[in-house]
Amino acid sequence: MVYRALGLMSGSSLDGLDIVFAEIQENGGKWRFEILAADCYPYADEWVSRLQNATRLNAFDYQLLHVEYGHYLGREVNRFIDAHDLHYKVGLIASHGHTSFHDPSRGLTAQLGDGAALAAETGLPVVSDLRSMDVALGGQGAPIVPIGEQLLLGDYAYFLNLGGIANISANQVPYIAFDVCAANRVLNMLVNEDGKAFDDKGAMAASGQVKSDLLEKLNDLDYYRKPWPKSLANEWGTDVVYPLIKESGYSLNDRLRTFTEHIAIQITAAVDLLKATATKTEPEKLLVTGGGAFNNFLVKRLSDLLLEKNVEVVLPDNNLIAYKEALVMALIGVLRWREEVNVFSSVTGARRDSVGGHCGFREKHNFLQPQHLLQLSITATAYGNPGTCS
Repeated sequence: MVYRALGLMSGSSLDGLDIVFAEIQENGGKWRFEILAADCYPYADEWVSRLQNATRLNAFDYQLLHVEYGHYLGREVNRFIDAHDLHYKVGLIASHGHTSFHDPSRGLTAQLGDGAALAAETGLPVVSDLRSMDVALGGQGAPIVPIGEQLLLGDYAYFLNLGGIANISANQVPYIAFDVCAANRVLNMLVNEDGKAFDDKGAMAASGQVKSDLLEKLNDLDYYRKPWPKSLANEWGTDVVYPLIKESGYSLNDRLRTFTEHIAIQITAAVDLLKATATKTEPEKLLVTGGGAFNNFLVKRLSDLLLEKNVEVVLPDNNLIAYKEALVMALIGVLRWREEVNVFSSVTGARRDSVGGHCGFREKHNFLQPQHLLQLSITATAYGNPGTCS
């Protein structure tokens, strides 16, 4: 079965909207993929501000933003389709949205980006709200990417995503994954002080010095002593980690250097914990993706520390580095339409594996495009009653 799906991802670093159009193929339980088109559309300053401040809005204004952002996503998808000549080729959109509130201890996770508004703009089937079912089942709602790592990228021992938050997965049974620490979001906030969007290749951090007292305070944060499953809200980086670094009073380069070392140390500690649950002793490989994979200095520090643990850091091609999460969103959407598990309870701590995501389409005839498009495994009963897919 061949699926042509489009995945949307907006990470906590707010660098832009990632869009991937992929051909995903399942044959006898084996999955393959090919990224046919991919792009990142940077956010205008207005959208950066609105998304950053979403949690400060009253309920009515928050819902307005939810709808407006859904329409914005739809317009960006249409722009992407025009740019890559994908008219009548996209069969399904899977949208992660942009995480605003995330407090699984109280059964709450919320992602901005109304799926109905997105479907109305594009006229295409949309799967959205990918985390809520897992949280309702007592899970963390994160990470949800491991399903894609297992089905599409299963040749590595560990997977590391260096996004706004760094998260790691261990490719074993049961599958284990958790958020490690704040990463790009805080690094970017620091360099924003100097009027820059990001620390290009980590050059500013490389020129600084590690300040041991600040490093000790960062490494002593309570979160690192919690067992998995565990996840981090964006606010942990912005409201806890960043102020702690800023109040140290050190130069910008020294703060960047110290926080970079902190990230590398915490990821190495996470690998240590995961290795303790495995039985393998031969050299292992860790696949690194996400925007932080382009930070040469961070990757070097991580490689140096993990070499001592007999773990090799591997960087894939740039498309997979930049767009892995959007690719996995596309797969999660396909699995939702197939009504198959797309979130692992062993990762999130939920009571059971789940089929996450709300799905629907604007008009029935939009779902049945010409035969060369996407074949979606969905029964005639489910097609006749969209309520069964919600």
